[in-house]
Order: sequence, then C-alpha cells, then structure tokens
Amino acid sequence: MSSTRTADRVSAGDWPKIVEELDAYGCAPTHRLLTAAQCRSLADAYDRADRFRATVDMARHRFGSGQYRYFAEPLPDVVRELRAAFYPLLLPIARDWAERLGRPAPWPDTLEEWLARCHEAGQARCAQILLRYGPGDWNALHRDVFGEAVFPLQVVVGLDAPGTDYTGGEFLLVEQRPRAQSRGTATLIPQGHGLVFTTRDRPVASRRGWSAAPVRHGVSTVRTGHRRTLGLVFHDAT
Repeated sequence: MSSTRTADRVSAGDWPKIVEELDAYGCAPTHRLLTAAQCRSLADAYDRADRFRATVDMARHRFGSGQYRYFAEPLPDVVRELRAAFYPLLLPIARDWAERLGRPAPWPDTLEEWLARCHEAGQARCAQILLRYGPGDWNALHRDVFGEAVFPLQVVVGLDAPGTDYTGGEFLLVEQRPRAQSRGTATLIPQGHGLVFTTRDRPVASRRGWSAAPVRHGVSTVRTGHRRTLGLVFHDAT
C-alpha cells in the first residue's frame, strides 16, 4: 500500500460522523483501513522480536493479562503511513478540544514537527504498539500518557475478526462525568477497522461551560481465540 493510497483510505471516512461520535461518546469507529492480508501480515510480525524495542508482560506488571510490544524504528511502512494519515485529520479536533477547555494547543501542523517537540522534551522512544491477547487475557483500565507532551487522541486497529477469531475482548472506555457516576462504552472492532478514542480527558458540556472529563480505556476478558490489535499513539515516550 503506497503512502498516497493509505492517506486516501483514511481520509475517505465519514469524518463529520467521527467528530460527532467523539463529542458524544469519547470514541468513534472508523471504516475499513486495512485489508485482511495486511492485518495478518502485521499480526504475524509480533513473532519477529527484531522489529520491536520492548516487550511487556501485562500480568507481571499487574496491567491485566496478555502481552504487548513496542515497535522499534524504523516502523513498518503501513504503521508509519497510517499515523501520518491520521494526524492532520485529528489535529483540528485536538485544537478544538483545547480551545473549549481553555488550554494551550501545542500541536504544530505536521506530525514531524510535533514528534521533534516530543524529542526535545525528552520523549524520544517509539510508542507504537502491537498487542496480543489469548483466552482469559484482558487489559486494565489505563491511559497511554508517556510524559508532558501528549496528543489527546489515539487510534486502535483490529487485526483479527471478532466472533470468528475470538469472542469477548471488547474495547472498553470509561469516562468520569462531571459530578456524576462514570459512564462505560464497549466496542467490538471489526478486522481492519479502527477506533479513534480519547487519550486522557476530553471536553464535556456542564452548567458552567466546558469541563474536562477524565477517560481511561482497556479491554474486556477474551473468552476464546486470539485478539491482536495495532495501537497508534501520536506522541513518543520517555
């Protein structure tokens, strides 16, 4: 897949609908981004240790159960192209959220400039991630914040087919509403499709204007089969 074709595929989504759902729920499904063959190729790369800089056993760190790996540079072409294609489409949303919350919007027009700023802030390690779950595995609710430089949106791409390759394994998002009980959202991500979601917090309407609603995400228990996903993070790690 050429970079132009990747950008065209990402931009072809219903972006007004994605913006609407992000405002309503804090997450929004996308259209198909990858073919089944591309999904298999990425998922199979998990067993190539030379493609990754670190491996994390979730049970060992009490993050849940399962395993994930951080890609090493250079990234696989499709991962690099997807991240580059998403950034300019997510940037107006990020800036709008910052304006509503009265916060700075430090994100420049290009991903390259933003990553350079991350590196200047001491965040120079790749944060793109490949996750693998088997029966009984799950991911605890958390946020992917690796330093002071944070982009407020992320994307997860499903590499296996729910209901066929695995059961269970819903993507979970829990949002603390202002002066109210937390609200949960569960989403099954079709193979090759993505889900845009909140990294840390997002603006929600309140009596006093806009308030920041803290958000965490995780994965429900995989009941059968194997679930693998690609995580696209738009800031680098310390």
